[in-house]
Amino acid sequence: MIIRDATDADLVAILDIHNTAVRESLAIWHEAEETRDDRAAWLTGHQLAGEPVLVAEIDGVVAGYATYGRFRPKSGYRHSVENSVYVADAFHRRGVGRALMVELIARARAADIHVIVAAIEASNLGSIALHRELGFEEPVVLREVGIKFDQWLDLAFMRLQLD
Repeated sequence: MIIRDATDADLVAILDIHNTAVRESLAIWHEAEETRDDRAAWLTGHQLAGEPVLVAEIDGVVAGYATYGRFRPKSGYRHSVENSVYVADAFHRRGVGRALMVELIARARAADIHVIVAAIEASNLGSIALHRELGFEEPVVLREVGIKFDQWLDLAFMRLQLD
């Protein structure tokens, strides 16, 4: 497995992973699929902000991606980021999410980030366990703050202090 910075050539694979999560899971609380142009603007935005977008590549195939972005837009939050990590269905349970997160955490430390926040749909026990194993604090759950597929969703916040 190779963990590397995403390029424009990865956008189709990233888009497929993203839109699969939109269509089939509670991982992304968005109900409309995106286009390649949407994802291109997303990648460019992260690059211009100095925020990493990483991909995990296995045998030439993008198996997953991870990034972080500003936790909230107000200047007082400038040393905190929120992470995202998504793995293609065919690559679940193969250490892809962990490998992406380990590199993402290293990049955040190098960028002098103080705290990484993870916002996880509370029934996603696999993601909660992964973040816990990487040192994130136990989740604080906000009940019924989102909705998707006609069901109320709970949001689990976890944090990792880097310094």
